[in-house]
Amino acid sequence: MTVVNVYLNFNGNCEEAFNFYKSVFGGDFPFLGRFKDMPPQEGMPPVPKEMEDKIMHVSLPISNETMLMGSDTGGEWAPSFKQGNNFSISIGTDSKDEADRLFNGLSAGGQVTMPMNQTFWGDYFGMFTDKFGINWMVSFNTNQQK
Repeated sequence: MTVVNVYLNFNGNCEEAFNFYKSVFGGDFPFLGRFKDMPPQEGMPPVPKEMEDKIMHVSLPISNETMLMGSDTGGEWAPSFKQGNNFSISIGTDSKDEADRLFNGLSAGGQVTMPMNQTFWGDYFGMFTDKFGINWMVSFNTNQQK
C-alpha cells in the first residue's frame, strides 16, 4: 500500500512546532533525530555547529494512516526557504519498484534534488520538485522487506 503524508520544514523551530502539534494531537514521537546524530557523508560538508541540535527528522502519528513529519532547514541548506512553501508531500511505498515508478513518473519535467538511493537511515529515498513546483519525497523502507 502506498501512503501519502505531509512533510514540514522549519527554519530552526521544528522542535517547538512539533511539541505544539503533539500537545494538540496527543501521542508520542516514534523518532526524533538531530543533525549531530547524522554520520559523516562522503562529498557532503560537515553539519554546521549551529545546526547540530536542530531536528533532522521527527514524526508524529496522527492516525493509523497518517503521519506528520518534519525537520529543520535553513541557511545554505535551504536558500529558497519561505514560510508558507515549507512542505513536501511524502510518499511511502511497499516496494522499491513502486518507489522508482512513482519517483520517475512524478519527477518527469521537474528538478531532482536527491536521486533515489539507499540512505544511512535504511530507506531507499529520493526528493524532487515536480514541473508544477510541488516538492516531493519518495521512500521505501527496505527493512519492511525482511
